[in-house]
This record gives sequence, structure tokens and C-alpha cells, in this order.
Amino acid sequence: MAIYPSPEQFQALLSGSDEGPVVMVNLLRFKPRADAPDGDLTGEEAYHRYAKAMIPFVESKGGRLIWSGHLTSQVIGRGGEDFHAFAIVEYPSRKAFVEIAMDPFVAGIGADRAAGLEMQWLLATTTDSDDAFRPG
Repeated sequence: MAIYPSPEQFQALLSGSDEGPVVMVNLLRFKPRADAPDGDLTGEEAYHRYAKAMIPFVESKGGRLIWSGHLTSQVIGRGGEDFHAFAIVEYPSRKAFVEIAMDPFVAGIGADRAAGLEMQWLLATTTDSDDAFRPG
């Protein structure tokens, strides 16, 4: 179960258009108990330590947390029950996302993230330019 992108996934992200914002959809599964250095916490508590530092850092770079929450039920399909929490974060561009992700500050707080996460899906999305899903 992955918590970091493979080289191929990272290259696919970088090969996309860098015009406009990229919205990252985070699907998160936490460990029951966090690994060291957060072994006295649940996985979710350790991840929250990371998020508490990461969100202001992303905002300082022009990004924003759009929404976060927990799974309450799955209405259609299967597989969502594999995840505990979700977050939607907008970055100014793919380049900005990569610069943030590779920043030494993020490496410094990454221990809490790794200690708490069992699995993550991270989906890069862009705005639908033809408004296909908007009424009218």
C-alpha cells in the first residue's frame, strides 16, 4: 500500500499541462497505531500533526484546503470503505505542487505523515473547461 508516488506516477503528473490550478483529491487510510516517532498516537492523530503544519505552508505558497472530511457511508460501488478520510486541496499549478512537495520544510514534517498513513490515493484533477457538469 503506497503513501508516495512511483517514479512513473510522478512523471505522469509532470507531463500534464501546467496551465491553471491543479486540485488534488486525497483519499487517506490511517494505521490503527502510528509508527515512531508518534507511537503513542493513533495513525489519524499523527497525520493530523502533519496536516496542522502542512495546511498553513500550502496556503503560504498560494494553495488552499477546499474541503476535508470522513467517510460516513458508500452509496454506489465498492472500495471507498478502504479509506477513512478525504481532503481536496487546490494548488496554483502542477509546478507549484511539486515545489511544495519537494520543499525541505515538507520533508521535515513528513515523519508524522508516514507514521500515521497506511495508504493514500492522490488524484490530480483540473477544472472541466467546457462546463459539462454545470446546469444551464
